This record gives sequence, C-alpha cells and structure tokens, in this order.
Amino acid sequence: MTNRTIYLLEDDESICELVECALSINNIKIKCFNTIAEFYRAFDEQVPTIALLDIMLTDGSGLDVLKDIKRRRQDVYVIMLSALGKEVDKVKGLNLGADDYIAKPFGILELSAKINAVLRRIGDSKVSIIEIDNLKININTQEVLVDDNRIKINNKEFLILEYLVKNKNQVLTRDNILEHVFGYDSGEARTLDNYIAHLRKEGVVNIETIYGVGYSYKGGAK
Repeated sequence: MTNRTIYLLEDDESICELVECALSINNIKIKCFNTIAEFYRAFDEQVPTIALLDIMLTDGSGLDVLKDIKRRRQDVYVIMLSALGKEVDKVKGLNLGADDYIAKPFGILELSAKINAVLRRIGDSKVSIIEIDNLKININTQEVLVDDNRIKINNKEFLILEYLVKNKNQVLTRDNILEHVFGYDSGEARTLDNYIAHLRKEGVVNIETIYGVGYSYKGGAK
C-alpha cells in the first residue's frame, strides 16, 4: 500500500469536524464519512491506509464494517472508536481483527500519536521479506508463515513480532514494545502478554520472556 489515506466513519458531524480540524494542525489529512454507504463508495475507489470506525452508527454497526474490511483487505489498519467503554466490546472488536481501540471521549493527542506511529512504520518498511528460523514474514502483506503454514494473527501481533525479530537477541522492555506498537506508552502490559501468548500458540516459539523486564526473540544468526 503506497497511499497515506485516512478514513473516519462517524455519524456525529461535530466529532468529524473536531477530528478533521485537530489532525490537520498536525499535518494529518483525513476524509470523514457519516454513513456506511458513503464510506464504502470511497473505499471501493481508494483503499485507505488507516480506517477509524465508530461502533454505534445510525445505519449499522462499525463492527460489521470492520469484519468486512479485514475480509477484503488485511493490510488496512483499523482503529475502533466507541463510547461504549465496555471491555467486552473492546475484546469483540480486537477478536474481529481491529488493530487498536480508543474509547470516547478520546484525546486528540493520543489519536494523533497512534496515527503518526502507524505512518512511521509504513514509511520505515524497506525490507519486504524476513526469513528467520522457521518463520517467513512478509512486511508488505503482513503474512507470516511458520514451517510454510500461514498463521492467523492480527495487526498488533504482527507488529510485535516484526519488532522483536528486527531486534533479535536483544532484550526489549514492555514499555519499549508498547510504545513502538501503540505509538505511546500505554502501560497495557497484560494486553501485550496476551498478544505474545497468541503468537506462541500459533507456533512462534522463540519469543523468550525476560521476567520483570519484557521479551526477546532468541534466534537467527547472532
């Protein structure tokens, strides 16, 4: 994906205007849509780099849009926006493939930091294929093969794995990893542990826990 298009699907026009204005100050351009139909018309013409989706929409559910986006294009980075604030809704969104979640009311600085972090990672991706141990990682498509079998991981898990592999045999603190992946120091250590546990379940066995500190990918040529 070479464009840097960002879409916001939000039926509250005042929130759209606020986000659009605030992000423009940080030189981030965003296209806002108030209906799912409008969003899809734009999506069919140009696939965005990042999609911000409200969950409760007047003409449907943002979770359904999320599911459809990930079915069609895994490489779109999706951030869910919701006033629900319930852990079950957050988990549901992440399980459907959401890459991040922000509860309303959210801070524009936090949103800007997350978006900038994603854009930096895309700009920094120069090596398209990484092969190490039993892993084959495609940076462009975010496809990961373990022993030549494709594994099912979400965008956050991919970014964690990519970061660990690129810094193989180095000890990375939880804060290092969270800041790199989330774009800021979220302190969500338990969430990180869950992502690591899922990577291991999918066959990524060389991630070592450094107790009280963080993680390290042990492998490859030293």
